[in-house]
Amino acid sequence: MKVGATLLLCAAMLAGARAAAAQDLASYAGADRMDRIVAAAKKEGGLTLYTTIAEKDLPAIVKPFEEKYAVKVTVWRAGTDKVLQRAISEARAKRYTMDVVHFGAPEMEALAREKILLPVSSPAHKDLQAGSVPAHREWAATILSVWVQAYNTDVIRKQDLPKTYKDLLDPKWKGKLGIESKNDDWFATVVHLMGGEPQGIKYFQDLVATNGLSPRHGHTLLTNMVVSGEVPLALTVYNYMPEQAKKKGAPIDWFAIEPAVARANAVGVARNAPHPGAALLFYEYLLGPDGQGAMAGLDYVPTNVKVASPLKGVKIIATDPVRSLDESGKWSKLFEDIVLTKAGR
Repeated sequence: MKVGATLLLCAAMLAGARAAAAQDLASYAGADRMDRIVAAAKKEGGLTLYTTIAEKDLPAIVKPFEEKYAVKVTVWRAGTDKVLQRAISEARAKRYTMDVVHFGAPEMEALAREKILLPVSSPAHKDLQAGSVPAHREWAATILSVWVQAYNTDVIRKQDLPKTYKDLLDPKWKGKLGIESKNDDWFATVVHLMGGEPQGIKYFQDLVATNGLSPRHGHTLLTNMVVSGEVPLALTVYNYMPEQAKKKGAPIDWFAIEPAVARANAVGVARNAPHPGAALLFYEYLLGPDGQGAMAGLDYVPTNVKVASPLKGVKIIATDPVRSLDESGKWSKLFEDIVLTKAGR
């Protein structure tokens, strides 16, 4: 056997043995489960995280973990599409770099279908909101990116705010409404909330025809347009964005037409993680009180019901990650045709 082929065989055997050991640890339910995970993580000394978490928020999430466990986290951050593409292409090439991945639940489901993620049985799962862990247990929701409505407090009075989606059909909102240009997930969920496709689609057709919707590319840009007054009322910004701007003194506030629609972000451990112990430890951290508390401190909405939420008391409904994945083309086209094109994009 040639040297190259021998090395490839050895690498494959090593990866297989490592994956088997990781599976044993991930499914272990003994009382000393965390002790075993911590010991393995400290022996490995580090992990590599692929994520879409905002760069400015990463230190507040990662540093407490590193300080508590003396395990170094190397972060590769990019947009959703790039994280998904890299994770899949590396797995298909049997180039195992990623230990943990954290991004949107629909994309996490895509990785699960590619058999890239490791099933995990964690005691933390019982503390998460219903629907946070799929039956295959290959990912778990960590935070909810909740779309809320934001308004410029110099332009709109609080007592005049709409209480329902139907209130937005009032002609007084003509020319005042903005929306993020890629929020077809939100659009699909609201269509279903309005009674299903025929009624929900007609609602958006009427809304655009009556009052118009100004599409903006990017939630940060849309939030800034509310602050400037160019968009007096935005329908889809993430809850933490106007809250952070408000704390800095900007003339902005937010409210929620309930149920508020949310998109889950989730964490998963790579099936062939080079550092499976450290990966599992980071998984447990993100779902437990320390990691969930760190994210809640940044105004993210935690899925762990034992951690105080910045949106306490607000009724929330999460988008369906399977529908988002399987029907993406359909809802993207409907959103384009009904909202973006008619709005004059």
